[in-house]
Amino acid sequence: MTTLQIIIASTRPGRVGLPVAGWFAERARAHDAFDRVDVVDLAELGLPFMDEPHHPRLRRYEHRHTRDWSERVDAADAFALVTPEYNHSFNAPLKNAIDYLHLEWDRKPVGFVSYGGVAAGTRAVQMTKQIVLALRMVPINDAVSIPFVKSMIGDDGAFHPTPIVEESVQPMLDELAAVAAAMRSVREAAQPA
Repeated sequence: MTTLQIIIASTRPGRVGLPVAGWFAERARAHDAFDRVDVVDLAELGLPFMDEPHHPRLRRYEHRHTRDWSERVDAADAFALVTPEYNHSFNAPLKNAIDYLHLEWDRKPVGFVSYGGVAAGTRAVQMTKQIVLALRMVPINDAVSIPFVKSMIGDDGAFHPTPIVEESVQPMLDELAAVAAAMRSVREAAQPA
């Protein structure tokens, strides 16, 4: 089974991350490479700012919320981060959620569905790539970059992408699936005998 975890990074009231993630999750579920799509809303997850006394690489978690988060991330084979851009960067809840864990992210691909104004959230993606690389994740090249995202939110509150945005989904999902399959072999080979 291949599990894609979609993480909604924004926790801000009135955020457009929810309709964007809902639209992307529909496309991911329709893609035949993923057996399971797990959508994680960081607003619902409600992780406090890092409150574990031990380094995450030790996996000596003292809090139930950390153990639950660890199990959920561990079960995923690939990730898609649905992320806004705040002040030319990523937001604090996303960094916090990433920093809670260490080995659970190791050797897993990550793709980006970013949104914003003219830059389409791409500056946030570039900064996030530095962080995921430090965790030995594999950021893929294909991405869904959504400029002027507010113009694509209808009166119904749903996300209505332009054809160019819609066309960017399939290549990203194809690449995530291919890299997830390859990295599963790499993770298995790295397991102690």
